[in-house]
Amino acid sequence: MTSLVSAQRLGILALEQAAPLEMRPNRTEGEVEAAIRAVYRQVLGNEHLMASERLTSAESLLRGGEISIRDFVRAVALSDLYRRKFFQANPQTRFIELNYKHLLGRAPYGQEEIAFHTDLYSQGGYEAEINSYIDSPEYTESFGDSIVPYYRGFSTQRGQKTVGFSRLFQLYRGYATSDRTQSGGGRAKLTRELALNSASPVDSGSTTESLRGTSAGERGQLYRVRVVMGAKLGAGTRIRRSNQEYLVSYEQLSDKLQQINRQGGMITSITAA
Repeated sequence: MTSLVSAQRLGILALEQAAPLEMRPNRTEGEVEAAIRAVYRQVLGNEHLMASERLTSAESLLRGGEISIRDFVRAVALSDLYRRKFFQANPQTRFIELNYKHLLGRAPYGQEEIAFHTDLYSQGGYEAEINSYIDSPEYTESFGDSIVPYYRGFSTQRGQKTVGFSRLFQLYRGYATSDRTQSGGGRAKLTRELALNSASPVDSGSTTESLRGTSAGERGQLYRVRVVMGAKLGAGTRIRRSNQEYLVSYEQLSDKLQQINRQGGMITSITAA
């Protein structure tokens, strides 16, 4: 999780403060409508949706409890609407980037993932490509059947690579933008980074500071990791927090971040030492 100050400077405060939406068995009509809007926003990359474009049949099935959130996500991603906006309008590499962003909430980790999905589409077609994300163990572990997919790459979580943090910023350009209005048109955003196994710095809002992509550093480079550790006391009503700082080598960085995450720490910054 990013600190609130850092999240505000990086333009992701709205995402950090929003709790994941889950469809519970005793949901209200308002909660169902909120989940439907959230699915459209996430899967369609914040693209404006006209009333005539809504998938009314799939919405009705979701409201009636006949399909799950996962099924509704699948319906949107397999629809002619999604195909027209993102498959037909973009090169294949850009389409794969967006599938990772829309359906798994992260950026691709390496060129091998792009190659895998390129081959998968060639052999199995559009439906196989879409289903490979939604039926994956990663999707199941992260969202299950009832949680609306969301951007996970901004927070440290088990199984995620740290390079995904800076790469997701190349795909996410702000809460008010859509994936079809970004600069560069339909050009893939991560081609060079994936080919070189590198990552670009992250510009922090209107300042000139940047957060360097941690997995893109040179071998032997040291990184300064600042962390806030918290421990609940008594009945859980008091929290003791302490600021800690670690100097970690490039080779040990990923393991250290996972350890901090397991211990309940909140990473506030990662900078080259």
